[in-house]
Amino acid sequence: MTWPFNTRYPSIEDLRQRARGRIPGFAFEYLDGGCNEDVNVFRNTAELRKVELVPQYITDHVSSDLKTELFGHLYDAPFGVAPVGLQGLMWPNATEILASAAFRNNIPFVLSTVTTSSIERISELTEGRAWFQLYHPAENSLRDDLIKRLEAANYPVLVLLCDVPSFGYRPRDIRNGLAMPPRMTVKNIWQIMGRPAWAIQTLIHGQPEFSTLKPYMPGEMNMKQLGQFMNRTFSGKLSKEKIAAIRDRWKGKIVLKGVVSEEDTAMALTLGLDGIIVSNHGGRQLDAGQSAIKAIQPIVKNYKGRLKIMMDSGIRSGPDVARAMAHGAEFTFMGRTFMYGISALGSEGGDHTTNILKTQLHQVMDQLCCATTGDFYKHLPKQSTGD
Repeated sequence: MTWPFNTRYPSIEDLRQRARGRIPGFAFEYLDGGCNEDVNVFRNTAELRKVELVPQYITDHVSSDLKTELFGHLYDAPFGVAPVGLQGLMWPNATEILASAAFRNNIPFVLSTVTTSSIERISELTEGRAWFQLYHPAENSLRDDLIKRLEAANYPVLVLLCDVPSFGYRPRDIRNGLAMPPRMTVKNIWQIMGRPAWAIQTLIHGQPEFSTLKPYMPGEMNMKQLGQFMNRTFSGKLSKEKIAAIRDRWKGKIVLKGVVSEEDTAMALTLGLDGIIVSNHGGRQLDAGQSAIKAIQPIVKNYKGRLKIMMDSGIRSGPDVARAMAHGAEFTFMGRTFMYGISALGSEGGDHTTNILKTQLHQVMDQLCCATTGDFYKHLPKQSTGD
């Protein structure tokens, strides 16, 4: 059989291990870690993988179709690239590599406010199909300027991030003195010297920077200065009034990301938003929180069909996508999964990771005899559906 990816790295864990050996330790720890003791990072995936699916073999099933409609666009698979900050720190030019791969593979790419390519450049690479995740600015003038740039670049979907009323307490990043560009301590220099491919690519593409925010910020900053800038520039906590003002201004689709409660889901519906992404920020904000798969179940039960319900956090593979969709997620997103691929394989990593996920998910669907991505719920054990 011919596989549509490099067979030396046929799993996401293979990519993760190669990424660990290919990028500096401070970059890998930023990518791989969560907050505090990483409890919710592991809980996300562990509880998701407790979901069991039941095949129905004696059926008329002929083939399975990964195509999934979302906001009027028919995507080739029910997953996309979640927004990730500081992508260029983990692998030089990672944002553009991933955006281009997402466009080629017809899956959504979500650009973060604090990643390392600009609104305009990503729109160019995706022909206006990328989404944008907004950290809400403290000043309305900055909010309006960012929205104006998004409108000019034809972004169809605006994602409002609601789970950052404070910055997550991340011991690794504190210990590493993480900054943009990274602080050149003896330890960090030693780590870079041991990763020549990363160092060469950084020389080629230049030091990573917050390209979207560059017009609004001073020069190079250490971790303390960066924190002060972010605290000063972004208010973090959303309110009804802030969301309503954006809804009045933005003519495209709006999605609220970071939702883990029925109360926030109800508010999104009341404010006329088009969808939510059930997410706990990949376990990077609240170590004592619920897993995403646990949070989504009551939301689906009470709000399915009233707005689009999507999910990220803890999803690492094609079977994980199936598990999440069986519990009602209409679409899924992955951040670390794609960054492991880029960090492991560079410019080939986006296509490689996408092809692994598509192959895995298609195999699960064929094994279950599941025709479409909207049919996963039919394959939960009967006690899981209440029958």
